[in-house]
Amino acid sequence: MSFNQRQREILDLLSERGELSIHHLEEIFQVSSMTIRRDLGFLAEQHKIIRTHGGAMRYPALIHETEYSSKSMSQVIQKQKIADEALKKIKSQMTILLDSGTTTLQLAKRIKERDDLTIITNDVSIMYELIDCPSTVISTGGTIQKDVGSLLGPHAAQLLKNVNVDLCFTGIHAIHTEAGLTVPTLEKAQIKRMMIEAATEAWVLCDSTKLMKTSLAKVCNIDEIAGIITDEEG
Repeated sequence: MSFNQRQREILDLLSERGELSIHHLEEIFQVSSMTIRRDLGFLAEQHKIIRTHGGAMRYPALIHETEYSSKSMSQVIQKQKIADEALKKIKSQMTILLDSGTTTLQLAKRIKERDDLTIITNDVSIMYELIDCPSTVISTGGTIQKDVGSLLGPHAAQLLKNVNVDLCFTGIHAIHTEAGLTVPTLEKAQIKRMMIEAATEAWVLCDSTKLMKTSLAKVCNIDEIAGIITDEEG
């Protein structure tokens, strides 16, 4: 069996079964573990599979962008509870980054009366929420992503490159133990990555519907963040 044919059959098997071990694939194709590892490595580089400890799994269905109006009506109670938990991490005189998102908006609502923070955000809805906030509020600037309200592009990136913050609270579209943190666009992935890198601690705020899912563009690995704050179902 040729290299390409075996890889096609591996993809077919993963499509049917979801996950397979190297040992199982050795038995199916009657080749060495080194050959299977080479096949899986190539397929992983092509973003066709996810490598696991001792095997591989297919990519879950990709999560795509959702309009703000739809997101704002989804999992509201869970998002409020997540924001309550995140609030416990914010101490006096901290500088924090609030990433764009409806869960981070809930957190913004909980700090808008405080006067002891510096808050940086790339979300137009959060900026509006904090318009009368006594704390210092800074916009990243940038190009507005229509129907979503995120600020992206070189202006946002330039500001993020030049700041250091205590905490970053980022929303995310999908989290997977192997694929890491992922979002629908490369531009959004860049901004989120820069936010995480600017922070002493970065926390992901997401409801449990985002767990064990993947999207197009990788932000970072799970071990590059301080932790995930999610709801009771996560």
